[in-house]
Amino acid sequence: MNYDIKDITLADEGRGSVAWANKSMPVLNSIKDRFAKEKPLKGQRIGACLHVTTETASLMETLKAGGADVFLCASNPLSTQDYVAAYLVKDHDIPVFAINGENTETYYSHIKAVLDMKPTLTMDDGADLVSTIHSERRELIDGIIGGTEETTTGVIRLKAMAENGVLAFPLIAVNDANTKHMFDNRYGTGQSTIDGIIRATNRLIAGSVFVVCGYGWCSRGLAMRASGMGANVVVTEVDPLRALEAVMDGYRVMPIADAAKIGDFFCTLTGDINVIRKEHFLIMKDGAIVANSGHFNVELDIEGLRQVAEYTGRIREYIDEYSLEDGRKIYVLGEGRLINLAAAEGHPSSVMDMSFANQALSTEYLVLKSKTLKNLVYSVPEDIDKEIARLKLAAMGIIIDTLTLEQETYLKSWEMGT
Repeated sequence: MNYDIKDITLADEGRGSVAWANKSMPVLNSIKDRFAKEKPLKGQRIGACLHVTTETASLMETLKAGGADVFLCASNPLSTQDYVAAYLVKDHDIPVFAINGENTETYYSHIKAVLDMKPTLTMDDGADLVSTIHSERRELIDGIIGGTEETTTGVIRLKAMAENGVLAFPLIAVNDANTKHMFDNRYGTGQSTIDGIIRATNRLIAGSVFVVCGYGWCSRGLAMRASGMGANVVVTEVDPLRALEAVMDGYRVMPIADAAKIGDFFCTLTGDINVIRKEHFLIMKDGAIVANSGHFNVELDIEGLRQVAEYTGRIREYIDEYSLEDGRKIYVLGEGRLINLAAAEGHPSSVMDMSFANQALSTEYLVLKSKTLKNLVYSVPEDIDKEIARLKLAAMGIIIDTLTLEQETYLKSWEMGT
């Protein structure tokens, strides 16, 4: 079996960690049990480009239980848990191409290694698989029935491809499912980003000015958690509705050019490029700490910071110091990559349970419906979304009300009023 990982002897550590994650993933486990009986993915070859974490291992086990051949590479050079990669290779014979800290050349060679397996389905976190297929491996297109996308950044890229008429097979935007973005993005990103920042710095959040760039679901979660830990949260936004929402949620809102002067911590979560630029670094306070929790490190203008820095050096794991001409120091965490995965362990498994349940069921849906789908980006079907919420509630022991016949009739009528 072809694979490229750091060390196969790490499999024992990975086995225990994956078992621990599985304890908080009852929805995915129930899907795995059904898949093992029904084999809805039999004959499919799934090429996955995801963060190689314990939760991802649970998803790979589920897909393989469903009858699929699975091939996995990393969606970020710093997010791989090497012991998980070893576990998947040794215990499940899943070809994994991922090494924590791999350089850009190795990263793309791993993507190409997965594509060499000629997948019939793709599974992305950031759309690197799909974009590489469309730009370099178009001979694979006829054999692909569809794919799924996990994250906001990837959905943005795929929708741009669809709007430009270049998307060559149907994609399901898993990120847009309510049971994904309302929970994974908000609660998962909020907690894990704070976790990564604290692990990297061991600095106190309380009493600080914490600047959150953007106010989408991920940013909402981070602002909530930073505020809960005692920070004075400042939000920067370009969308007037989101900016207004941030104000109503109790945060100060201002342009990044103003926030740059007062912030102690900065974190970008926008999915866009150069959110914090050279001119912003130049006016930051001495000791400002800058991180990113958006999918790609392009949110921070690291090259611009290098240009104005007299000295650059790593002073602690995950912390690079940039010394400016006047002696001020700016600290960048995790090379500007996803800090929640670079310095911490990513989202808690209980929220990834719903996200990866969406991945598994959306893949099954593609197998069943691909012949009727056009080359567009589709939302997760509402019945799948609601079923995942129902299964999660059941696993938590929570019972909710159901409508009475009288209530159902009232909601469907227009004649009945006050």
